[in-house]
Amino acid sequence: MRFQQLNEQLEYVSKCRLEMARLYGRLHSAVDSSRVKLMLEYLQQHEKEMSQKIDDYIEEAPSKLLELWYNDIVFEDFIKRCQDIVPKANMNEEDLLELHLDLDNRLIGLLQKTAESSVPGDVKNAMSELVRVKKIQQQRLVHSCIRMDDI
Repeated sequence: MRFQQLNEQLEYVSKCRLEMARLYGRLHSAVDSSRVKLMLEYLQQHEKEMSQKIDDYIEEAPSKLLELWYNDIVFEDFIKRCQDIVPKANMNEEDLLELHLDLDNRLIGLLQKTAESSVPGDVKNAMSELVRVKKIQQQRLVHSCIRMDDI
């Protein structure tokens, strides 16, 4: 997929987050482990909240910011990637964490690519900050999963 304006990209990332939530819902009905189900419920809710936050940002951001044009931002069909994932009943916590981090890192990579392609200023700073926050959230998730293993 090729993006031309920032608002197109942010709308797509929001849709990708919702698709991840749908994927976690599908996995939830297929897995056997109660711990994995618990993690999936958390991730599903988290992705819905992330999508809503992006939608709220799109509503509130100045239109001149959202209408910025990019020439070189190309991204995979992330939604199809999520839809092609086949649920497995024997999925464990590590499998789920690996899957989530892979998907999340793809979306973070898209945002990072946009930040790097932006001219210095408000957009570059906002996109770089978004990438930084997402990486911190990932670290917290990994630490929480490790603590869950200790229980």
